[in-house]
Amino acid sequence: MALDIIGAGYGRTGTESLRSALEMLGFGPCHHMHAIRDTPALLPVWQEFADGKHRDWDRLFDGFRSQVDFPGAAYWRDLIAHYPKARVILTIRDPEKWYDSVLASVLELMAERETLSNPHHRAVLDLSDRLVGEGYFGGRGPDRDHMIARFQQHTQNVIDTVPADRLLVYQVAEGWGPLCAFLDVPVPDAPFPHANDAASYRDHWDGPSPG
Repeated sequence: MALDIIGAGYGRTGTESLRSALEMLGFGPCHHMHAIRDTPALLPVWQEFADGKHRDWDRLFDGFRSQVDFPGAAYWRDLIAHYPKARVILTIRDPEKWYDSVLASVLELMAERETLSNPHHRAVLDLSDRLVGEGYFGGRGPDRDHMIARFQQHTQNVIDTVPADRLLVYQVAEGWGPLCAFLDVPVPDAPFPHANDAASYRDHWDGPSPG
């Protein structure tokens, strides 16, 4: 199964809500960092990738029809080249609010990860730090000005690189309309999903390992 949709937006831009929306529209399963958290069998292949043992996109996204969030978003250039027919969705939000959300969720959790009792969750966060925190952002997560500038540059890079007819620049607050029009599917008779706000982010970590 090749990816039909590539999510180029950073985490904390509504990617969990978009993941749910894409699955409701029939574009699932959708890969997200939380898929690795919730499906332990996915972790080893990503650890091997982080170790430099392979760069096999088909293996990393085996069984998935779409991808959003990190770690995939860090490799958006590779993915759009490897899956030339895939459509690209760039989720965006106000950069200042984006960083506030990162600070109150991801960075806080990463700082506390050694206190988590669930070893699988700790391993996923270690992977995230290797590929995203240290690997993609160079360990500069606490540097607000740098991170906001990086966010803005990323947005512009995607817009400048991806052909306009292949790209949707999207805020999840816009709801079903632009997303369904871009994907050429009917608007569901259901509310647009809203998930994983900063206040509840921590609640999804450190529970029992999935079966």
